[in-house]
Amino acid sequence: MKKRLHWVLLGGVAALLSAGAANACTRVVYHGKDDLVITGRTMDWKDPMHSRVWIFPRGLAHEGGAGRNSIHWTSKYGSVVVTSLQAGVSDGMNQKGLVANMLWLAGSKYPDDCGKEPRLSIAAWAQYFLDNFSSVKEAVASIKAYPMCVVSDRIPGTDRYTTLHLSISDANGNSAIFEYIDGKLVIHEGREYQVMTNDPEYSQQLAIEKYWNQIGGTTFLPGTNRAADRFARAEFYIHAIPKTANQSEGVAEVMSVMNNVSVPMGISTPGQPNISSTRWRVVADQTGLKYYYNPVSTMDTFWVNLNKADLKKGAPELQLPMGQGQVYSGDVTADFKPVSKPFEFVSVSP
Repeated sequence: MKKRLHWVLLGGVAALLSAGAANACTRVVYHGKDDLVITGRTMDWKDPMHSRVWIFPRGLAHEGGAGRNSIHWTSKYGSVVVTSLQAGVSDGMNQKGLVANMLWLAGSKYPDDCGKEPRLSIAAWAQYFLDNFSSVKEAVASIKAYPMCVVSDRIPGTDRYTTLHLSISDANGNSAIFEYIDGKLVIHEGREYQVMTNDPEYSQQLAIEKYWNQIGGTTFLPGTNRAADRFARAEFYIHAIPKTANQSEGVAEVMSVMNNVSVPMGISTPGQPNISSTRWRVVADQTGLKYYYNPVSTMDTFWVNLNKADLKKGAPELQLPMGQGQVYSGDVTADFKPVSKPFEFVSVSP
C-alpha cells in the first residue's frame, strides 16, 4: 500500500544562539563493554506534542511526498517509532538496531533546485533510513552513490521554515550526521560523533567539544539550557559514566545523562519566549533491540522489545493506546493494538 508523506516539524523548537534564545533536544551514543551500544535523546518542545508510539512492519510501500520525481521505496525492515503532532516520525529504531533522531538546526539551508535528483520530503527523512538500512556504513554509501534531494517547507499555519538535521547510529556504534549547509548535503561519519544538539552546525559543535575537553568536566561544566552548554555536559558525561556490558545498567546510565541535559517542565525565562521543556526521553538499546520511552508528564518508563514484535511483511501497523490517561510501565510490546486506518503522511508541494 502507498502512503502519503506528511511534511511536519520533527525536531525541537528552533532558536538562534546568536539571538540569545534557547533551543533544545540532545542526542548521545554510548559505547559500553562487549560491543554494547545505546543511543539516547531528549525531545524538547514548547507545547504538547501529542506523541504516539507505533510499530511498523516491513513491506510497507512509500513515496517521497515531495511532488514530481519523488522517490519510491518498500521498507526492508520493521521499526518502532515515535510520531509527533499526529503527523510525522521524529525518532525510532529498526529491527537491525539502526536508530534515527531528528533535531532542529536553524542554520540549515536546503537546495533551491533539486534538478534531476529524486526528491524526499523532510518529513520522511528519518523513516527512509529506518526502512532501508541496517548500518551507518550502508546508509552513507547509498546516499553518496544515489543522491537524493531533501525538500522542506514552512510549518503549516505559520511563516516559520522547517530546518532539521538528522543523526543515525547503528548496533556497531558507528554514527553519521546529515546536514544541509548552504544548499549542500554535509555528512559526518564516524564512531567519534557520539553527541549532537541543535545549533550551531556540526563542524562548530566539534569545535565546542575540543574547547571543553581542554578544560575538563571535573573542573567546570556550563549549566544553561543553550545548545552549546548541553553539548558540553552530554559530551563529558557520556564518556564519564562507567563502561558496562549489562544492558539494563547501560540503559539506566544513558537515561541519567538524558536527565542531566533535560529542560524542566514549564520553565519560563525572560527574553527567551521559545524556551522548550523536555516532553519525553528515549533510550534505544541497539544491542538488545529494546526501545525505552519516558514521558516526562507521568515519569513512567516503558519499552518495546523488537525481538517480540510482529514485523513480518503483511503484519498490521500497530499503535500503543495513549492520550486518554493511560500509564504504562515495563514491556508494553503486547499492549499495541491494530489501527483501523494506517498512519498517513500528507504530501508537501515543493
